[in-house]
Amino acid sequence: MDILETAAYDRRQRRNTYCVLLLSLSPFFLAIAVYFYLWIPDSSPSIFAAAIKAAPVISLALLVLSYKGGRSLLGVAGGLIFSAGGDCCLIWPELFLHGMASFALAHLLYSLTFLSTRYSSPSSSSSLSYFFCLLLWLLGGGLYAYLFPFLQKTPDAAALTPRVGVYVALIVLMATLAVRTRRPLIMLGSLIFMTSDLTLALQTFKVTEPLEHGRHIVMTTYYLAQLLIAVGDIKAAEGGDEFAKWKKS
Repeated sequence: MDILETAAYDRRQRRNTYCVLLLSLSPFFLAIAVYFYLWIPDSSPSIFAAAIKAAPVISLALLVLSYKGGRSLLGVAGGLIFSAGGDCCLIWPELFLHGMASFALAHLLYSLTFLSTRYSSPSSSSSLSYFFCLLLWLLGGGLYAYLFPFLQKTPDAAALTPRVGVYVALIVLMATLAVRTRRPLIMLGSLIFMTSDLTLALQTFKVTEPLEHGRHIVMTTYYLAQLLIAVGDIKAAEGGDEFAKWKKS
């Protein structure tokens, strides 16, 4: 009976944990609903549009901070804040390079987080992991080589081309280290982030004709990626027990 009671208690605790998680994510889902409901056109940049676009990611940053405190400003929470800054910059086309730099810093902070001891895995050096990481770098290099001639056609090619190369290297590094953690949410979030950026790059640099629902694809995958990374980081804290600790506090 003691074993059965313990198992039942663990199940109740897990259910409570999931309920707390869903409740704490309600500002994020509400902010996304507002963003897609208003759907402010790209042709109408404004501070209000920037705030609406950045609100979901800011809510995730606050959530991570509430679980992990100020130390997370040098980790995923800081990456989310830089991502929100990038969201704001990309509202105005003339701030594209600033936005890309902000996202590059976000990927750098994510990478540093994934290198921490919380994410260490005894089986992180498997042959399959090495193969998948190599595949990511080949994909990143191939993508940059494919984009290169299109980047050369842009008015500010001299400044844009090398910066895009650095950005591609940083996002691939982030995805590589995410694979190393062997944590499903983190891995999936990083790969979806790459998919979102790839879709955006193909349209921004006129590699393809604008997709009919291109912006929907970019923003949906982007918000999903940030959600997975944020929740994955919270669950990684002390084996994921911080959900219960936060509930009791």
